[in-house]
Amino acid sequence: MTPKHPSESLTVLTDLVLPSETNHLNNLFGGELLARMDRAASIAAQRHSRNICVTASVNHVAFTKAIPLGSVVTVEAKVSRSFNSSMEIYIDVWIEDRSSGNKTKTMEAIYTFVAVDATGKPVEVPPIVPQTELEQQRYDAALRRKQLSLVLAGKMKPSEATELKALFIGE
Repeated sequence: MTPKHPSESLTVLTDLVLPSETNHLNNLFGGELLARMDRAASIAAQRHSRNICVTASVNHVAFTKAIPLGSVVTVEAKVSRSFNSSMEIYIDVWIEDRSSGNKTKTMEAIYTFVAVDATGKPVEVPPIVPQTELEQQRYDAALRRKQLSLVLAGKMKPSEATELKALFIGE
């Protein structure tokens, strides 16, 4: 399979925060933002794999700043690493100041998607070749996150998690 660059899967969704999407504090519901991120991640995974893709897990979400009513919200998603049939999608969320146009990062998230055929059977996906320093950092960290998930799920022995061990032992 021909390797791809993360930029080939880049998906950018921009939208307004409307009154029906806010809580009592007039901030965007977290669930609404999760749905937007899931859609962007799904498109990024499909662009990378050129297959049907399903959400396998939401690995990390950090709500670091409220997103107020009327905000322009931009969700950027791209594949940070691929494995056999799964892909880690890294998501950055930005809000734009209406008067200055300045963008502020409000949160990030990491999703895992699996590419499947029409019957739902997992299919192989192309490898990723990072191009930027940030893409390389996210690519390297993806293997550690995958090993941690496998260890916690009992699907990998801690002694086999070489990338995790290297963090603590300095291998």
